[in-house]
Amino acid sequence: MFNPSQADVRRFFCGAFNKQRDGQPLDALEALAAQWIAEHPEYHGELADAEAAVARLSQPDAARENPFLHLSMHLSISEQCSIDQPPGIRQAVELLTARRGDLHAAQHEVMECLGRMLWESQRAGRPPDGQAYIDAVRRRATQD
Repeated sequence: MFNPSQADVRRFFCGAFNKQRDGQPLDALEALAAQWIAEHPEYHGELADAEAAVARLSQPDAARENPFLHLSMHLSISEQCSIDQPPGIRQAVELLTARRGDLHAAQHEVMECLGRMLWESQRAGRPPDGQAYIDAVRRRATQD
């Protein structure tokens, strides 16, 4: 099983950003990451220097969003949809995307549902509830 460290994740996103910027070939996962990175130009400065990004691991800043976590969630949701795991997530995200008219905006809403499901799982000491996650996404797709 692949279990990257926080430093590995940072190096991966920085590497994908720099390869894309420099016109180098990307593997499939790097290409998907580069698509999400392009949606977040506010992260480009931080992604330009992998070693500086890794060094910042020892200096967490709770006052700002973690771009590496944010991009990881985009990748996770994209992967969940591609394999429809948990079953039904692809349709729920498609419904939300159609409702919002924008995949990026829809994914940000899905992130909130995913984060809440993971937080509740950790708080209760039980496995993640995939059905509750899908239901939360579907509720967003059917409400204004």
